[in-house]
Amino acid sequence: MKILHTSDWHVGKVLKGQSRVGEHRDALAQVVEVAQAESPDLVIVAGDLYDTAAPTPESTRLVTRALSALRRTGAQVVAIGGNHDNGPALDALRPWAEAAGVALRGSVRDNPAEHVIDGSTADGEAWRLVALPFLSQRYAVRAVEMYELTAAEAVQTYADHVGRVLGRLTEGFDEPDRVHLVTGHLTVVGAQAGGGEREAHTVLNYAVPATVFPTGAHYVALGHLHRAQQVLGPCPIRYSGSPLAVDFGEEENRPSVTIVEVTARTAARVREIPITAAAPLRTVRGTIAELAELTDTTAWLRVYVREAPRAGLREEVQDLLPRALEVRIDPEMLPSTGAAARAAQRAGRSPRELFGDYLDTRGQADDGVRELFDDLFEEATK
Repeated sequence: MKILHTSDWHVGKVLKGQSRVGEHRDALAQVVEVAQAESPDLVIVAGDLYDTAAPTPESTRLVTRALSALRRTGAQVVAIGGNHDNGPALDALRPWAEAAGVALRGSVRDNPAEHVIDGSTADGEAWRLVALPFLSQRYAVRAVEMYELTAAEAVQTYADHVGRVLGRLTEGFDEPDRVHLVTGHLTVVGAQAGGGEREAHTVLNYAVPATVFPTGAHYVALGHLHRAQQVLGPCPIRYSGSPLAVDFGEEENRPSVTIVEVTARTAARVREIPITAAAPLRTVRGTIAELAELTDTTAWLRVYVREAPRAGLREEVQDLLPRALEVRIDPEMLPSTGAAARAAQRAGRSPRELFGDYLDTRGQADDGVRELFDDLFEEATK
């Protein structure tokens, strides 16, 4: 059978105030084009369909249309909730999803059978997919209890709980004439973060060892980390990565989807297909003169200016580079602020004097900035 594995769409993401809805629309359209060209039997979307738990109506339309379009390619489609998604809200969409032929699992249900999805290819090859949405630490304990496994103990870790739940759901993965698959939204020890993930859900307390996955799995399709990568483990484990860079920390990532070809008796063969529809993200450094020579008009830019701070510098850079979303002074151009900052005492000092001290510690000698502060302070205190 052939599988298209994608994840971490983060529809609705706003980057430094810049809406990227058009880029998301184009990137997901390219994912659908890949599905049309590859004709997979199954499409797995491994979580974080949205960037926020309260997506806009526009974001909801974009996601539901993308899932419907993937289903119209003839593939069976399974999507799970991620840590950015609102699991119960995704579950509320299940009547629509079932009518559209999409298996949507937003959060962990009381019935384990809800997370075991059986299917077969057009050629009659049977497959089973365990679909595990994101589990918070608190909910992981409840999931263990409601699946009637060993009682949760205070000393047990998040990894213990996830391992127990997966062990329960993957019972029967030893059947020889079926392709066994797992999809989840979590961090595996040893994998590399992509750069834009929510740190609270990628730190050690949320990391699980690859050994939580059974040796009988033919392929594990993961979401959560935005960098496409293989993870060493007892079976083939892979993150597809995001189809577009969602933050400047991800500018070195390869936006892509993963195509997997596997049978019940042969190992998974994996290949990446680039997704190039969204604008790249780049960090650039230089003086105003050097920045004026940049010719890239397609990327969103984070700019570090190698000049002393002065009034109007940000506007000057943005006039030169309209796609500059973030403009900062290069840290190497700033003097050390420790001793000077500590020397400034608040007691008995006027706001103008305190602001002047701050400017001095930042190497800011432009009198126009001080005058602007005076005008603003006078206006605010009238």
